[in-house]
Order: sequence, then C-alpha cells, then structure tokens
Amino acid sequence: MGALPEPMDSITKDNGINSEFGTLQMQKLFEEQRKHLDYFFSNVEYAQLQAFTQVLMAAKGVIFFTGVGKSGFVAQKITQTFVSTGTKAVFLSPTDALHGDIGIVGPNDVLVLFSKSGTTEELLRLVPCARAKGAYMVAVTSLRNSQLSNVCDMHVYLPLDRELCPFDLAPVTSTAIQMLFGDTVAIALMQAKKLTREQYALNHPAGRIGKRLIFRVQDVMKRHDELPLCKENDLIMDQLMELTSKGCGCLLVVDEECHLIGTFTDGDLRRALKSIREGVFKLTVGEMCNRNPRTIGPDAMAIEAMQKMESPPSPVQFLPIVNNDNVVIGIVTLHGLVSAGL
Repeated sequence: MGALPEPMDSITKDNGINSEFGTLQMQKLFEEQRKHLDYFFSNVEYAQLQAFTQVLMAAKGVIFFTGVGKSGFVAQKITQTFVSTGTKAVFLSPTDALHGDIGIVGPNDVLVLFSKSGTTEELLRLVPCARAKGAYMVAVTSLRNSQLSNVCDMHVYLPLDRELCPFDLAPVTSTAIQMLFGDTVAIALMQAKKLTREQYALNHPAGRIGKRLIFRVQDVMKRHDELPLCKENDLIMDQLMELTSKGCGCLLVVDEECHLIGTFTDGDLRRALKSIREGVFKLTVGEMCNRNPRTIGPDAMAIEAMQKMESPPSPVQFLPIVNNDNVVIGIVTLHGLVSAGL
C-alpha cells in the first residue's frame, strides 16, 4: 500500500510555507495582477499596434519571432498562434541563429524581437546579423528608450506598471502582456485576411472542427470486403453471418451489377421474429428489405451524413454510399463517424 498523504499543515510547516495564506490573500494577488493589466490597457498606444500589424500584413516573406528566457517561450507560443490562424511564422532561437540558423532569414522577412528591458545581449548581437540579411526588425519592449529599440527599424512599446512579483523581478506581468499583445495581433491578422472557418479547419485537421469541415464520406466509409452485401433472393437464414460479422447492423441488398435494391437491418430481423417467429427463416431478404433507404454520395461531407442519419422521421445507424448510377461503393455508420472524431 502507498503512504497516506500528510496533513496539509504538516506539509506547509515542513516546507516553510505560511499556512495562514488563504483565499483573501489569493484574491488580493489576482486583483493586483488585474490592476497591472489595466495599466497596460489604459496606456497602450493602439496606433502603434495598428502600424505594427500593417508591417506584418505587408510582409512578403516569413515573420520570425525571437526572444530569450521567458520572453523566448512567449515568442514560441505566439508563433504557434500565428501559424494556426493562417500567418506564416517561425520561432528563431537567437543562440542558434548566431550559429547558422540566421541563414533562413531573407530580405522579405520580418524579425520580431521580444525583450522586457530591451537590453538582452543575445538579441543585440543578433541585430547586425539580421540587418546584413536584409530583414526588417521590430523590437517589442516595455522600456521606451532601450538599446534594442534604438537599433531596430520599429519599436512597439508595451506599457508595464510593475511585475506582480513582490520584488518586481519575476517576469509574470510582463510576459502576460507580451502574450496578450502577440495573440491579439494574430487575431487581427486573421480578420484582416478574412480567414474562413474552412481555412482555419485546414490548419486543425485533428480537431473536431477541422474534421467536420474537412472529412468527406469517402474518407470514413467502409468499402470492398467490409461491405455486408447480399442478393434479394438470398434466404434470411443464410445471411445471418453476413448480417452480424461486418459490424454494420444491416445487409445491403444489391443486384448482379451491385445496384442498391434495399437494406435489411438487425432491427428488421427482430421485428420479423416477433411477428412471424420461425417463419422468417423461410423468407428471402428481398421480401423483408426496405426498398427506399436513405443514401448518400461519396463526395458529401461526413458531418452531412451524420445529420442525415439523425433526421426525421426516425434516426438510422448507417447510410449506404452510392454513385450517380446507384451502385453501392461503400457504407458509413454512426459508430464510424463518432470514432473518427465527428
């Protein structure tokens, strides 16, 4: 058996933690952070942000983000937001850039350098190298007059009251402001480019939204040997194995050229057994099948197939997939659509 958890007061005492630090103190910290963020919103120069956004909009190449330490992690996250919302962006490690990676930067590119103080040595060393490559450089700092802002082509000032840290040292407010700035500009670009829901989905194929806007019926359908096919003159008793083994809950009744005639479901079998009992085994599938089933084409969206299954008068668990000549080419099941993430 594992060790029982220690009482909280014992843990806090052993670790030198003030056990009296409670809800009110926590609330006070969050309110204090909100005040620092309010200071940013009250003092930010929106014309400057708009000018920065225009620079990114006009960029013919790639937008590179860089930073060191916590600012570097923020730059990486912002890069991911830009890429996922339809803007070409790459994170450039300043250290690696000075050892060869600067070769990826060209004269059509924009390099955005994040630094709270604007005195980060690695970024200052990177500037002349990026200038030699012809890149347009933007310094993003929380100091109006800094070394970095003075050597770049453009400066974006992010107003900072102070860090939430009691020593005003740990970068917890400045990084929150950097994240707010970068992610909001990414959305501004997304709107300016009129990125559609479908285009956004193409960048998120593994997500539910992406799958619903990308996947077509042919991407999720069963085909060939997976299809539960039978002929209308086949006895129901002879097709029980086909009905149960393919995991579709039905039989697709077809003619010699595989044109769809109808469907016979395990529900049809249960109802027949209840009404005519063992007499059902003397009947052919054609005598009991539904000759007017719902169908769908292979090019339809997968989400459309799901909606068709759930539509009145009663939901169904599958749809035969037919081409323009009513030839069966597949089947899609509700379970299959759900398993695909729709």
